Amino acid sequence: MDKSNFIDQIRVNVKSGKGGAGAIHFMRTKFNPSAGPDGGNGGRGGHIILRGNKNLWTLLHLRYHKNIVSENGQNGQKNNCTGKDGQDIIIDVPLGTIAKDEVTGNIEAEILTHQQTVVWLKGGRGGMGNAFFRKPTLQAPEFAQSGEEGIEGTKILELKILADVGLVGFPNAGKSTLLSVITAAKPKIADYAFTTLIPQLGIVKYRDKYSFCVADLPGIIEGAAEDN
Repeated sequence: MDKSNFIDQIRVNVKSGKGGAGAIHFMRTKFNPSAGPDGGNGGRGGHIILRGNKNLWTLLHLRYHKNIVSENGQNGQKNNCTGKDGQDIIIDVPLGTIAKDEVTGNIEAEILTHQQTVVWLKGGRGGMGNAFFRKPTLQAPEFAQSGEEGIEGTKILELKILADVGLVGFPNAGKSTLLSVITAAKPKIADYAFTTLIPQLGIVKYRDKYSFCVADLPGIIEGAAEDN
């Protein structure tokens, strides 16, 4: 039996990290109480990165991670110390995954090969500390930059997949009920024939991050897929 084409799709709220603020600080030593500005730069906010994983076949592992937020960058410090960058978040996805913006529908990334990485949402840049702004004509700048905000939005991850298992049988044989028990799918279930007019898709969690796709197909009697 030929495998059927389906779309596996998940909606996620994502936000990359905010950049850290630059520091305002002036060096003071025992012999030079006004040695000059030494405020360091803020660290970059964490990126959100997509990475291809050939061992994944569905998006099921992301069903319980609907809100993904990267770490903010740390603020700059005295002695020209740059703040630490925020930790990136890497999202492993199956090959063939497409990332879209929910509002515009624009495709923002596509993962095609194993270990391919795409910076999906960039973290905000860190602000410059007051040491950066020191010039011959400005020896003691008393200002620094704030860090840039991260990027936030509701996104769609979409994957065209093949059904690994097809449930085939006569109407009212219990195919839809079985699908609703072994997966999180909610197919129409009723005590009359032909409740399944189009194939219904469900993902079965197997172990660790592994899963497989099951399709509930319309009954094998003539006219089962017709909407009367």
